[in-house]
Amino acid sequence: MAASQPQAKHLKDYQAPSFLIDSIDLDFQLNETATQVTAVSKVRKAGQQNDLFLHGEHLTLISLEIDGQGHSDYTLSDEGIKIHQVPDDFILTLVTEINPQANTALEGLYLSGDAFCTQCEAEGFRRITYYLDRPDVLATYTTKITADKTKYPYLLSNGNKVASGDAGNGKHWVQWQDPFPKPCYLFALVAGEFDLLQDSYKTVSGRDVALEIFVDKGNLDKAKFAMQSLQASMQWDEQRFGLEYDLDIYMIVAVDFFNMGAMENKGLNVFNSKYVLANDHTATDDDYYGIEAVIGHEYFHNWTGNRITCRDWFQLSLKEGLTVFRDQEFSSDLGSRAVNRINNVRIIRQHQFAEDAGPMSHPIRPESVIEMNNFYTVTVYNKGSEVIRMIHTLLGEAGFRAGMDLYFERFDGQAVTCDDFVQAMEDASGVDLTQFRRWYRQSGTPQVTITDQYDATTQQYQLHVTQQTAPTAEQHEKSAQHIPMDIELLSESGEHFLLAGKKNQVLNVTQTEQTFSFDGICSKPIPALFREFSAPVKYSYQYSDQELATLMQFADNDFSRWDAAQNLFNKHLIANVTRVQQQQSVTIPEFVIDAYRGVLLSNEIDLALIAEVFAFASQSSLWELFEQVDIDAIWQARQEMLTQLSTALADELACVYRQHALKAAYQLNQEQAAKRALARACLTLLALSAPKFADELAQQHYQNSDNMTDTLSALIAANVAQLPCRDSLMQDFDQRWRHDALVLDKWFSLAATTPANDSLGQVKALLEHPGFSLKNPNRTRALIGSFVNGNVQGFHNSDGSGYLFLTDILCQLNTSNPQVAARLITPLIQFKRLDNDRQLLIKEQLNRLLSLPNLAKDLYEKVTRALAQ
Repeated sequence: MAASQPQAKHLKDYQAPSFLIDSIDLDFQLNETATQVTAVSKVRKAGQQNDLFLHGEHLTLISLEIDGQGHSDYTLSDEGIKIHQVPDDFILTLVTEINPQANTALEGLYLSGDAFCTQCEAEGFRRITYYLDRPDVLATYTTKITADKTKYPYLLSNGNKVASGDAGNGKHWVQWQDPFPKPCYLFALVAGEFDLLQDSYKTVSGRDVALEIFVDKGNLDKAKFAMQSLQASMQWDEQRFGLEYDLDIYMIVAVDFFNMGAMENKGLNVFNSKYVLANDHTATDDDYYGIEAVIGHEYFHNWTGNRITCRDWFQLSLKEGLTVFRDQEFSSDLGSRAVNRINNVRIIRQHQFAEDAGPMSHPIRPESVIEMNNFYTVTVYNKGSEVIRMIHTLLGEAGFRAGMDLYFERFDGQAVTCDDFVQAMEDASGVDLTQFRRWYRQSGTPQVTITDQYDATTQQYQLHVTQQTAPTAEQHEKSAQHIPMDIELLSESGEHFLLAGKKNQVLNVTQTEQTFSFDGICSKPIPALFREFSAPVKYSYQYSDQELATLMQFADNDFSRWDAAQNLFNKHLIANVTRVQQQQSVTIPEFVIDAYRGVLLSNEIDLALIAEVFAFASQSSLWELFEQVDIDAIWQARQEMLTQLSTALADELACVYRQHALKAAYQLNQEQAAKRALARACLTLLALSAPKFADELAQQHYQNSDNMTDTLSALIAANVAQLPCRDSLMQDFDQRWRHDALVLDKWFSLAATTPANDSLGQVKALLEHPGFSLKNPNRTRALIGSFVNGNVQGFHNSDGSGYLFLTDILCQLNTSNPQVAARLITPLIQFKRLDNDRQLLIKEQLNRLLSLPNLAKDLYEKVTRALAQ
């Protein structure tokens, strides 16, 4: 077991800081193994304490002064320094030394390749200097950086550049000043040699803002789309929310070694290169859209996260849930709203629902935490976004905008709470959100069960709704939630019944049991429930196949059409899992096949939506349909259903493929992207039922491709069905792209998800590939993460070999990068619904981790919560 058991922190124990820091001047003398940091802070008392405790980890203290005089009355510990008997107001000068080269955890100041880089969220600043490392301490920052001018020609930090000069001995210096008070987690420093893309943006008030994107040498041609996305983000935020950028310069730096996707540091965003670098030969359509979304997300944080920040880390969803909602709206306004909504819902249904049902279940505002990095979760981010979206649904666009305006007016420059945000929404709109606040403090996924009744005589239709939330790991008692249920009603022929003059209506489900009545309905309707996924719930309603087919064809809302297709497939998958368990054959009714044929050949349905319908749910996402997960039966039922569907639709799939594949030179637009996605879906299905034919198509698709989207489409089809061309195409791709780290990540990910019987052996062999390094988070996620999350049969092999393999990897990462380790462990701790044999094998490995003498807090928290189930 860990040498000393880490202790949880609780929201209820929050206390305002006893000291505040109004300003800090930082001086960095950069050196790869011995960087010296001088921090001069203006400190004042805000409480009754006489001792000042500052957080600090992995620091060497050189000197400490108060008001210019040496001060030796202090106590050092592994967590920080306690300075005894300090004045009410004073200047604190600390000189520390750190070793960036040895910092493999990638928190604080570290080396990313040949560049210095920082990552301070959530609690990384304490690895730079001793400080009040908490988000409710806001200070203005001045940063001076001195380094070798040849190795580090660019010296960057937050705010505006105010001075620079020559330091002698081959060194130079630059000074930055950020006029806006911020918590230390938003501090950033980057030093290195880069290629620079420059542009500008004129704000709505006429101010010119310099835009700069720094990338590794040789990658300048891959930065143009990121720049376009940044400019689009700035314009969108002005138009949609009236928010204008506030500094003279906005910088983005792309680095290869980064634990997260990106970081919204004030004026200097540090990005994982995955979300900056792209051109048609190296990036897929999805990569482009991902870059656009993440660029937008970090830019939008300038107001929702930076100008207004979190009082404490339990309020993380205040900035992240709101900003995810904003980036989703940005992507939907610029692209396909239906496709964006579908992809966002997939994340909720596959990952967030599983988190709710697992040992790490927590509300979007957690009540307790051991390691804050563990709560950068799909619950805080994505469910948090869904909670914001429900507020938008309840208030409407005008009411929501009024609430946002009031929020900025009240709290600009402050560190606040989720309650403050909801109160602003309530005050601006007049809508009572008292019960709605439960979404912030109650974990779990509500199960909504719906039945109906129709009276032909009175022409009245009734929906009976019940809601229940099962106990979760840390909460046993649940209360009824305020659930907005957006519906439309269709006739059997697909015509819409008007509800208060509109095609849809939002019902407020607030009770455990509730009935809604609709008058003037001339025939029994078919309800489209939870249009646009209007609440993050699971729902059940006994649809017939015919009703689902009608919704697929005629629902007014594109999401509802897609959702009906999911329901139709899932309904028969559940039945077929039972048949497999009873050693009966898998079947799909002809009517169901016809329903999918109708969608595939429809001239009325958008091509992008058709592609999404035929991008069938992954195996692990189907687990959410079952109380007890039979991995092997679900895999067999899914595979055979897809094969039968593909066999029955082979002619149509081939026809649609030929119609949309490789028709023109690559362009990034919605129309072409939809065609490429549909061609990929058809090719992948054909590979399952007609491997010889698909083998020829896949080779042609690969050889004729002028873009990474089509190249990967061929590889995906070959990999999924283990086509004869698979190995030669994979080998060619490896040789062709070994020089490009981000493209090679795609290859590693594909290799990790091979359905071959010896998939684990292949993954182990790739650990020795010259391009693999466990020190690179992107590469680790590409190979190890793809295997444990995307190769269900390989990872969950009944002999436990996958569990043993992951645990071996986690033991290595435990000391080098525990943050990455804690993210990789997720499929190992969500075992509660698996069979007993697999549960025992997993627990054995979790106990092995727990026995490590130096188990990191990140892993300790997750392992102990999993074993406590």
